[in-house]
Amino acid sequence: MTTAPHTDRGAPKRRLRHAVAAVLLGTTMLAGTAVVSIPPHAVAAPIEAQGQSLSPLQSLAPLAERVSPAVVTISASHPAKGEGEGAAMRRLPFPPGSPFEEFFRQFGQPDQDQQDEDGPPARGATSLGSGFIIDGAGYVVTNNHVIDGGKDITVTLNDGSELPATLVGRDAKTDLALLKVKADKDLPHLAFGDSDGTRVGDWVVAIGNPFGLGGTVTAGVVSARGRNINAGPYDDFIQTDAAINRGNSGGPMFNMNGEVIGINTAIYSPSGGSVGIGFAIPSNIARHVVADLKAHGSVERGWLGVRIQPVTPDLAESLGLDKAHGALVAEVTPDSPAAKAGLRQGDVVTGFDGKPIDSARDLSRRVADTTAGSEATIDVLRKGKPTTLATRIEKQADEQRVAAADPGQEPAAHPALQGLKLAALTPELRTQLGLERGTKGVVVLGVSKAGALPVKPGDLIQAVGDEPVATPAELARKVAEAGKEGRKAVLLLVNRQGTESFVALKLVHA
Repeated sequence: MTTAPHTDRGAPKRRLRHAVAAVLLGTTMLAGTAVVSIPPHAVAAPIEAQGQSLSPLQSLAPLAERVSPAVVTISASHPAKGEGEGAAMRRLPFPPGSPFEEFFRQFGQPDQDQQDEDGPPARGATSLGSGFIIDGAGYVVTNNHVIDGGKDITVTLNDGSELPATLVGRDAKTDLALLKVKADKDLPHLAFGDSDGTRVGDWVVAIGNPFGLGGTVTAGVVSARGRNINAGPYDDFIQTDAAINRGNSGGPMFNMNGEVIGINTAIYSPSGGSVGIGFAIPSNIARHVVADLKAHGSVERGWLGVRIQPVTPDLAESLGLDKAHGALVAEVTPDSPAAKAGLRQGDVVTGFDGKPIDSARDLSRRVADTTAGSEATIDVLRKGKPTTLATRIEKQADEQRVAAADPGQEPAAHPALQGLKLAALTPELRTQLGLERGTKGVVVLGVSKAGALPVKPGDLIQAVGDEPVATPAELARKVAEAGKEGRKAVLLLVNRQGTESFVALKLVHA
């Protein structure tokens, strides 16, 4: 037996006492300084504590037992690909072309049934995801990317029985799909809850099939609402820290009443696994999409016929707005409902059919949710003055966009234009830029202050505000006039590769 060397056992305790004393002393010194330096009337009152603390979270087992029978696993077989395409599929956990491919990892888990990259072409793959039954007759909701490109779709129930499924309809813009299975009995099913009533901090439960393991229950809270992850034109995701992974796609997110308030769809993950940032489609969006798919096999959306962009703080300043809000009209489609209503380029839409419009996406969603043939009002700010227009919404065709946001040389004579090389649009430049005959404006030939100015070489500046310009001299004069009026920024209408949008040019530089 060895004997441990003798140590001064009192030393750590003395050091700990000294450390605690130092911390307490520092706190006392800070508190003393704060009391002396801040007058009593300037001290803000603390947020009042509630009379009773929150009760501990009860077991989720009763909820999980009640809803799990209606949660299913979905598999879809994908035909064999060529060598190059098969290799790409082996690297991606979801079918190519998914709207989340650029920024997010999807949850569809390919079957590990493919050959090594040096082996023969892939024999095909099976994507695995989750879903849930919403009708006793066998209607099943899942994500579109789970079954996209799949040939044979199978739904595995909670009891292990497998049923072949047919595709009723799908909607790529919201990444939702509706399936139908036939069973010899009424199937357990779930009900949609009101996602609008969900608050940040509310407890939620996610159930699905991560990594093909089978029914898995996780819990967390609503971390945020209204998230835009650039997945589609109608992004309005619920963010949660409940653990969701590949294979959870299409599975339900529940509130504590056992109602479906979201469909788990995407995660943000640098590693491929859950890092506590997951996104679910709100049930109030899914409810309408699923109803359309069930009734028509597709989703019918309203169409206004404008291209819009967000109002940034710089644009708001150029437009004379007190804050950045609304949707700026960058282009109006001829003979569209917007054109017939009198909507103009440069208008700022602040309300639609009696509801406020805070962002460009608000307008996109509101118009899309409006039934074709319905009459609606549009509240706009035009040159700073409010006005209301009336329109009749039309049906959106597949290729139409509802109202979506996009994003000889002469020296510039005004200080705000310094760094730009400008020229009037000549027939030669018009041909080089691929512009239509009759297009007018000032061409940006060069930019020496890269990143400091809102235009790029090749841009065509067509107007300052709503006043057209055709020469660099006209452009400089309009900008100078805006500066004399005391404005800090001016609005430029820019044509970039055939797409028109507004940018803000600052007139005051720090």
